[in-house]
Amino acid sequence: MGMTMTQKILAAHAGLKEVVAGQLIEANLDLVLGNDITSPVAINEFNKIGCDCVFDKDKIALVPDHFTPNKDIKAAEQCKCVRNFAKDKEITNYFEVGQMGIEHALIPEKGLAVPGDVIIGADSHTCTYGALGAFSTGIGSTDMAAGMATGKAWFKVPSALKFVLTGKPSQFVSGKDVILHIIGMIGVDGALYKSMEFVGEGVKNLSMDSRLAMANMAIEAGAKNGIFAVDDVTLDYVKEHSTKPYTVYEADEDAEYDKIYEIDLSKIRPTVAFPHLPENTKTVDEIGETEVKIDQVVIGSCTNGRLEDLRVARDILKGRKVDSSVRCIVFPGTQQIYLDAIKEGIVTDLIEAGAVFSTSTCGPCLGGHMGILAAGERAVSTTNRNFVGRMGHVESEVYLASPAVAAASAVTGYITNPEKLEEK
Repeated sequence: MGMTMTQKILAAHAGLKEVVAGQLIEANLDLVLGNDITSPVAINEFNKIGCDCVFDKDKIALVPDHFTPNKDIKAAEQCKCVRNFAKDKEITNYFEVGQMGIEHALIPEKGLAVPGDVIIGADSHTCTYGALGAFSTGIGSTDMAAGMATGKAWFKVPSALKFVLTGKPSQFVSGKDVILHIIGMIGVDGALYKSMEFVGEGVKNLSMDSRLAMANMAIEAGAKNGIFAVDDVTLDYVKEHSTKPYTVYEADEDAEYDKIYEIDLSKIRPTVAFPHLPENTKTVDEIGETEVKIDQVVIGSCTNGRLEDLRVARDILKGRKVDSSVRCIVFPGTQQIYLDAIKEGIVTDLIEAGAVFSTSTCGPCLGGHMGILAAGERAVSTTNRNFVGRMGHVESEVYLASPAVAAASAVTGYITNPEKLEEK
């Protein structure tokens, strides 16, 4: 019986010739990831195990990004815990403020994720690295502790959904619109504990930044992981960012899938997820002339804080002004992205339009800091979740959108189809 990409990767890392959906395996790990919220819990559990050292100081990454720069005393204590552990265990990939970034933007940029890897992270959006042809998934802090100690983790092999992509996206459609379209189609539990496998000739028409955004949000459909077929775009990215050895895995022709979806990218429209679930999607055409008044726009996060995203926002906002009733906050994904945006003049253009920049941090995405919403306020955000109270008060609302829709909405003060601005 044939295997999917994910099943082949897991079989190889478990030392098995084949695996089947539902099988319990123990797999070797290529990377164990934690942040300033989840790592302190894992460190406490690690200390209980009684290990003197981690399994491999080069295969652990600790990235303080959620409440950093420290927003309060508790956040400072958490970061201190991570910092001390990294120093004591001589962790190679510890990224302090100044070198850090939002973890799921930083890890690919640093070349720590490559095709064929098995990666676990104590953060649900660790599934991001499937864009590079890796098996990556979020786990709990206890599993992180065990992973740091042993270099292994237990998995139940997931079954899979196959998404065959064709066509080419239109001007204002990006990976964010594609994944919102898919989540709206199958629901937030439509891929529960399954692998979402993206293949087809349309994949070549998606940039790596778009693929990273799509894999990032696989968890919002309940998936165990999302994974893209490896192509020249993947390999060019890997060669630019990494020196790690990698292995390309392809699904067998007779691999079994629970369901196969065919999606024509040319037919997808700019899409917005209304409160309070990512599946509550509407296209800009369905929203029409309805004025959904907003108070804040967030452009950034581990979903849409990459250079391509900032360029899209700049192209829309340059020469225009953010509406006086809107707070537009930009979060570059990493320090390098921030620096590149400065060199390209993107930062100047966005600030002149009335946006404000923050350092690379998760910030308001999880209701952390740097953009919390008050009761009754609405935000258009390029982040990945819009649950009740996600970005602040339980009576606030979050509308998930692409950088293009977010930037256009910042100009008008209500949810706006970017095509409408181009017509004026």
